Amino acid sequence: MARPTPLSGFPEWLPDGRIVEQHVLDVLRRTFELHGFAGIETRAVEPLDQLLRKGETSKEVYVLRRLQAADEESAGRARGDSDGAGLGLHFDLTVPFARYVLENAGHLAFPFRRYQMQKVWRGERPQDGRFREFVQADIDVVGAGSLPYHYEVELPLVMADALGALRELGVPPVRILVNNRKVAEGFYRGLGLDDVEAVLRGIDKLDKIGPDAVGELLVAEAGATSAQAAACLALAGISGDDATVVDRVRELAARHDASTDLLEEGLAELGALVAAAAARAPGVLVADLRIARGLDYYTGSVYETVLVGHEDLGSICSGGRYDTLASDGTTTYPGVGLSIGVSRLVSRLLSAGLVRATRSVPTAVLVAVTSEELRSRSDAVAAELRARGVPTEVAPSAAKFGKQIRHADRRGIPFVWFVGDATQDGAPGQDEVKDIRSGEQVPADAATWAPPAEDLLPRAVAVG
Repeated sequence: MARPTPLSGFPEWLPDGRIVEQHVLDVLRRTFELHGFAGIETRAVEPLDQLLRKGETSKEVYVLRRLQAADEESAGRARGDSDGAGLGLHFDLTVPFARYVLENAGHLAFPFRRYQMQKVWRGERPQDGRFREFVQADIDVVGAGSLPYHYEVELPLVMADALGALRELGVPPVRILVNNRKVAEGFYRGLGLDDVEAVLRGIDKLDKIGPDAVGELLVAEAGATSAQAAACLALAGISGDDATVVDRVRELAARHDASTDLLEEGLAELGALVAAAAARAPGVLVADLRIARGLDYYTGSVYETVLVGHEDLGSICSGGRYDTLASDGTTTYPGVGLSIGVSRLVSRLLSAGLVRATRSVPTAVLVAVTSEELRSRSDAVAAELRARGVPTEVAPSAAKFGKQIRHADRRGIPFVWFVGDATQDGAPGQDEVKDIRSGEQVPADAATWAPPAEDLLPRAVAVG
C-alpha cells in the first residue's frame, strides 16, 4: 500500500495529544455535571431540511449517501418512495439537540439542562484552528413555553467556571464577549433600518474585513445610508465590563433618535448580565456591542469567547439565546446555550507548546521477563498489579534487562518490575521495582506496592 496522503481539516492527534484532549473533555464534563447538566449523545445525521434551517450554513453541510444511492433513488422516485434520501452530517450540536427535545419532550423534565460532547462535520476551508471534522462540547438549558432570562446570565458563568478549571492545565485566561440581539435590533430599527439580518451579517464580519469595508457592505446590502452605517459602526465600537456600557449606548441612541422599547429591554438584560458577571467572575465577561453572531435564530444574549493572548485564533466558545428553533406547532421550547470548540482549543494548546502529556501511554509499570520459560511469573505479577488498578504490561521479549529498560524508556513507562529468582527450596524470591528516571530500585510486593499518585496515570500538565 502506498503512503497515504493526509486529509486537510481532519485532525488526528498522536497519543500524547489525545491525552491532552481527553483531559480537557474530562474537566469540562466534571464542571458541567457539578452544575447539574445531564449528558446526552445524538445521532450523527439529520434530515437536510432541518440542517439547512441555519441558512448560510448550507454550503458547509456534508451530504450523506451510499455509493449505489443514485440508482436506488431513481428507482425509488419511480415507485414514489424517497425513504433514505436527504440526510447530512450535523455541523453543530444545536440543531440535533432541538430535534432531540421535540422527539423526547414527553420524557424530559423542563427546564432541561444538557451537555453534549461529540464530533461534528463542516465543509469549510481548513486553516489554523478551523477543521472539517472536530469535537464540540455544548451546554444548553431549554424550557417548555418559556425560559426565564436568568439562564442567559447563568450559562456564560458556567462556561467561565469550566474554562477557568482548565487554567491549571495551562489554558490561558479567557474573555467572554457578550451582546444582546434586542439591543442591536432595537437600535437598528430605531435608525430606520428594517433588514436587521443583513446589518447583523455585516457587523459579524468586522474582524475579517474591517470597519470601512463593513460600512460599504451595510450601504450595499442592508440599504443603509452613510450616516446610518456610521451609527451602526459606532454602536459596534462600544465595549466595557460595567454599567457604563448601557449609558453609552443610550447616549448614542439619543444622538441618533434611535431609542426604542426593544432597545431598552435589551439594555436592561445586558446590564443585569454585566452586573452579575462583575460579582461572580470579575474581569472575565465584557459587553462588546460588535458581537453579532451571524446565525439568524438567536433572539437575546449572544456570546463569543477568546483566549487572552491568542485572539488571532478567533472565538473558542460561542452561543446565545434562541426562542424559536424548537417548536412542535403547539409548544415552543426556547433555550440558551454555548459551545466550546474543543478541537480548536486543543490544537492551539499543542501547537503553542502550552500543554504536554506526562507520558504517551497509560502503562505505569513494565514487568521484565527473565526468560520465556518464566514469562508466566511476569504475567502473574502484571495481573495482580492490574487487579489493584495499576496499568501494567509485560515486556515483549526476554532480552537483556538493559534492553527491556530502554524499551520502557522509549515508551515513557516510568517503572520496571523485576521478578525475584526462586530460592533453593522453590519459594518465590524478592521482587524489585526500578524508577528508571531516578535509577532508584527498591524491594516491592505486587500485593501492596503502588506508584506515586502522579505516576499512576498519564496527565496533561502546563509547560513551564
